[in-house]
Amino acid sequence: MTQEVVQTHRGQPLKRVVGFWGLMFVSLGSIIGSGWLLGALGAAKSAGPASLISWLLAAVLLVVLALIHADLGAAYPVAGGTARYPHYAFGALAGFTAGWAGYLQAVTIAPIEVEGSITYLESAPWASGLKMVNPDSTLTPVGLLIAALALALFLVINLMGARWLSDSNVVVVIWKTAVPILTIIVIIILRFHPGNFGQGGGGFAPNGVHGIFAALPLGVVFALQGFEQAAQMAGEARNPKRDVARAIIIAMFIGAAIYILLEVAFIGALDPANIAKGWDNPLGAGAYGPYYDLAIAAGAGWLATILLIDAVVSPAGTGLVYVGTSARISYALGEDDALPSALTRVSRRGVPWASLVIAFIIGLIALLPFPSWQSLVGLVTDATAIMYAFAPVSLEALIRQHESRRHPYRVPWPKVLTPFGFVAANLIIYWSGFEAIWKLLTAILIGRIIFEIALRRSKSLRERRDLDWRAASWIWPWLIGLLVLGLLGRYGTGALNVLPEWVDIAFVIGYALVIFYYAVGLAMKTEDIEAAVGEDEFEFEAIDALEGGAAGRPASGPAVG
Repeated sequence: MTQEVVQTHRGQPLKRVVGFWGLMFVSLGSIIGSGWLLGALGAAKSAGPASLISWLLAAVLLVVLALIHADLGAAYPVAGGTARYPHYAFGALAGFTAGWAGYLQAVTIAPIEVEGSITYLESAPWASGLKMVNPDSTLTPVGLLIAALALALFLVINLMGARWLSDSNVVVVIWKTAVPILTIIVIIILRFHPGNFGQGGGGFAPNGVHGIFAALPLGVVFALQGFEQAAQMAGEARNPKRDVARAIIIAMFIGAAIYILLEVAFIGALDPANIAKGWDNPLGAGAYGPYYDLAIAAGAGWLATILLIDAVVSPAGTGLVYVGTSARISYALGEDDALPSALTRVSRRGVPWASLVIAFIIGLIALLPFPSWQSLVGLVTDATAIMYAFAPVSLEALIRQHESRRHPYRVPWPKVLTPFGFVAANLIIYWSGFEAIWKLLTAILIGRIIFEIALRRSKSLRERRDLDWRAASWIWPWLIGLLVLGLLGRYGTGALNVLPEWVDIAFVIGYALVIFYYAVGLAMKTEDIEAAVGEDEFEFEAIDALEGGAAGRPASGPAVG
């Protein structure tokens, strides 16, 4: 029997129409966006040639988190997975907190990508005037109009349906992947100075280990994030138990390899004179379109033209996907009664149109108060890390408390990698700096107030079995502890620099491990987890029908993968 529609308890269907390639390209397309155009410059300014270590470190941390999401996405293939996994393990309040952090991240990605595109286009003389004075200032009225039209286009394409989105995204992602690879090859062949990796101002690591860690929130983690998009769209996948894990893992490894090679090409192509005294301005005065300027210097004007085209295509492809992602997260929160039920309204094409419209409106607002690509990246990196942090602790809790669940893909060495994943997310949050942490915690507190209002207005939410205050009681102590560590630490504006180098890292690791095992011990009881998962059983039934019953309903037995 073939079935394409998942019927929700509100009677609003999501269509299961996305195959493996659609899922893989959605994740890869989210990874390769404006980050590849601008991330290498910010990393090099912070760490010099040692920025290569920043990329390798970020790749290791995020690959582990990707494996964890692959496990969860295959075992619990529902729409808006990043909000649902902690919901299953720790209840509705935890699910809302994770979902709210994920929503703050996802809903601001599209305007960030548009900002990145406009910033890069400013490299070309014919595109000047889209931003005021310099690339760190606000958009001009013309720039705002172009940005608004871009967001409107993202909305229209998403409204056409998940299949239309994934199919059109495949073509875009092929282009987005080919251009960075072409850039790497051309720049290395035409303009490569091996001496740049050790002979510039300050040597290989001009700012020491601090510069390596500080580079991560300056665009490195932001560039590599996005692998979870296949898990977010698992509710619309034709065969999520087979395809979600593969899509996440393959996309993550391709993206990490491309970004590391891009940093190699960038550093090697710099004019040695620009870095002789330091890395504050490696491209020289007045330049801020990294690969565009290097292509011009190498005499490859044709490549510079392709890069300007890609400055529109790459960010647009990523922004397109994230408009849909943010809508699916708010859809999931609406399904859980934590946000208004209007967000679960689905069109005849099977997409959550109300959530898409809200995402478009918030995207427009986000263009106004934040002046530059870089000013948004730090906050989004923090929100992403908080969202990611919920996954390893949720997986460990579900492995212990929901043993009957079949895992088509199992993360290797879960007893090691789940706590490692939580530690990785906490380190990323810490490196983002005190200023970013307190701003994001303020936004999460606003979300908590929204949840309390929803709780008092919704009788069904108050009476839910999975509204477990004890299971979620670790969340705010964890976040407040991170805020204190950020204040005492060495990163970002406002930090007091009380903790010495490396001692601060040890404190963060130790604190994260204590919170991890404490939180796992607070997970809901097995029967409450089964009740929470059971509310979404209609989605799992549709998957089983699609697979002809081969995968089976949640059953006992060994995991595979």
